[in-house]
Amino acid sequence: MKRNSLIICRGGGDLATGIVHRLHRAGFRVLVLETDHPAAIRRQVSFCEAVYEGKATVEGVTAQRIDSVSEMEEVFAGGCVPLFVDSKGASIAELHPDVVVDAIIAKKNLGTTKEMAPLVIGVGPGFTAGVDVDLVIESMRGHNLARILEEGSALPNTGIPGNIGGFTKERVIHAPTEGFIKNIHQIGDVVEAGTEIARIYENMDESGNFSGASVAVPATITGIIRGLIREGYHFPKGFKIADIDPREGELKNCFTISDKARSIGGSVLEAVCHHVNMCS
Repeated sequence: MKRNSLIICRGGGDLATGIVHRLHRAGFRVLVLETDHPAAIRRQVSFCEAVYEGKATVEGVTAQRIDSVSEMEEVFAGGCVPLFVDSKGASIAELHPDVVVDAIIAKKNLGTTKEMAPLVIGVGPGFTAGVDVDLVIESMRGHNLARILEEGSALPNTGIPGNIGGFTKERVIHAPTEGFIKNIHQIGDVVEAGTEIARIYENMDESGNFSGASVAVPATITGIIRGLIREGYHFPKGFKIADIDPREGELKNCFTISDKARSIGGSVLEAVCHHVNMCS
């Protein structure tokens, strides 16, 4: 394997972006595969926003949406990361990548197999090293965060977010009802507990006009809105839609890759570099 070989990353959310950012900065060519309606909360640091906007820049690296894998080389030549809508990973068999990284963070395997590439890495729970992937990267915060597992699986999802400023589950907001979201506040806004940050409507037309019954979404704690799902997104009741950081002085965190994403990205880069050395 050489540096000009192809790495495919399934997923373009905030953790996947941390991985892709590190690989790209290290000189590797990375193609991102995404779904047609990604639901990232930390949109300011997620390459998947390129699905909607055409481009998305995170810490100096730009992802550019392509409509065909034939456009990939042109994007690489321009110094950007190509992003292709392919939720099932059908293009993997066509492109024969050297490495596949599954960073969808679905808490389960959505179809990634060891046969997809010489090196296949799964991030988080849902994968078993040596069975459906070659390596697993631990995604649970704590002593083993970002540990590279050559056998076994990552710790199961607890459903409890990591502790930030003394808050865990309180800082994450889930939809109180099904519907379409209209954002009243934006990522980076400082809000007090109880402030209405968004409203969920029963209906939304093609022009983006909301109507019907609506339900307010209040801030659960005082702090900075670090993540907020894209306006107009339709979701079921209980869907994760926002994230509040209680550290009001940490505004820049809304626009930079997290420590967790950087740690996981570093471990993926280590695994890829080890694979390069073993194959050279």
